[in-house]
Amino acid sequence: MTVIDPETQAGWVPESEAEDDTEDMPLSMRLSIADTLTLGNATCGFMAVYFTTTGILIPHLTGSDESGMARHSAATAVILMLMAAIFDLFDGLVARKLRSSPMGAELDNLSDLVSFGLAPAYFVLVYGMVADDAHQRVSALAAIVVLLAVVLRLARFSCVTLKDGMFQGMPSPFGALTVISIVLLELPFVPTLLAIVGVAWLMVSRVEYPKPRGVLAVAMLGWIVAAMGLLAAWAFDAPGGQLLLQTGCALQVVLGAVIPLFATARRVNTFRDNRREARAAQLP
Repeated sequence: MTVIDPETQAGWVPESEAEDDTEDMPLSMRLSIADTLTLGNATCGFMAVYFTTTGILIPHLTGSDESGMARHSAATAVILMLMAAIFDLFDGLVARKLRSSPMGAELDNLSDLVSFGLAPAYFVLVYGMVADDAHQRVSALAAIVVLLAVVLRLARFSCVTLKDGMFQGMPSPFGALTVISIVLLELPFVPTLLAIVGVAWLMVSRVEYPKPRGVLAVAMLGWIVAAMGLLAAWAFDAPGGQLLLQTGCALQVVLGAVIPLFATARRVNTFRDNRREARAAQLP
């Protein structure tokens, strides 16, 4: 029963009824295990921004020459983004095996925006401020392009229904890791900028990418773990760490370029086969 206070005209609900309303809240509105993993994804993305700021940007602005700290912070930021990708991979697997709350899809999009939109875009922005041959304003524009590409991709993913087992456009975790790999390769500024914009275009393109399931999911997880090891070796200045890092980043970039080529070739072959079948059906 709701009682109206004649002086304030405000409604007052007895405590017993308020408790009943809380108890009657459906279980589907509570956080699930998959949602917890999704929140871990967002946390890793935020901490990647934190380490990029405190370990790379601030020392640069203050004129500090502690390159070791910058290297450790850059590696930590990238490892956190890799961990976010692991959380993103497993929250989907867990959601399919266990129950998922109605908030799951929204939480996943918001977390992906932080970890695979804001974090890599901010990494590109800081790169433009600290690299010797970079142009800060142009890098800021490239960072905005990356962020908007992820925003558009996540929005399209929420409202477009695709055939099972496929993504349209490069998935945002894969795109974020590719952008970071391009920056870590330390190529000249113009090729780096063009490659970053190319990845942003792939994320909003119509190129079809297979979803990481089964063997593909295991292969993706193995790649992420290997990349973490390479980054750790580089961060701790292990012998050959820089070479291992560049090799891992180059493999990521090559993989990002090869998959669209195979997808496009498969689409062209399918189109040709359909035309041949249509012509054969028209023949008497």
